[in-house]
Amino acid sequence: MEDKRFFIRDEDGTETEYEIVLTFTDPNTDISYVVYKEPGDSDEVLAARYTEESPEHGTLVEIESDEEFDMIQEVLDAFSEEQE
Repeated sequence: MEDKRFFIRDEDGTETEYEIVLTFTDPNTDISYVVYKEPGDSDEVLAARYTEESPEHGTLVEIESDEEFDMIQEVLDAFSEEQE
């Protein structure tokens, strides 16, 4: 995930491009996450668990728990503060 853009293919085979905002690994669980958005000035971000299968391919897994969402929000807030 060194490239700042990636594509997600939906069930119809249509690819959508996204821009990576932040990647990190939770040191308590060793789970990797990616925070991403549609290219451009959009402020809306998405997040998912990420498993790298190879340098060119990986799997995104939906986040389902409120605890995970809260942890990701804290990391994103700290990252945003550092960027300012």
